[in-house]
Amino acid sequence: MANIRESAQAFEPKTTKNVADLEKVDLEWAVEDREGQDSKGENFSYKVVVKDGEEYRIPASVLNQIKTILEARPTQKYVRVVKKGTGMNTEYTVIQVD
Repeated sequence: MANIRESAQAFEPKTTKNVADLEKVDLEWAVEDREGQDSKGENFSYKVVVKDGEEYRIPASVLNQIKTILEARPTQKYVRVVKKGTGMNTEYTVIQVD
């Protein structure tokens, strides 16, 4: 049985990564809803995909861009998400890939 010291040294906090961290996004992956609290303690909801045990957040602006791509090309299978900026100044660009 591990003691507190060993548990603390081995501890890795749970984090949600960003879909832009993935090289390629399969549009058939299942989307799950999550809830969190912002710095003011207010609840908010967000969407994630789970890949290899890791959660990747999908911003609403990314979903909107994917919707536009699918309207023009309904058979699109993969996209790449490029992230630019940080915090409230973050912008995402969704690119079609094969």
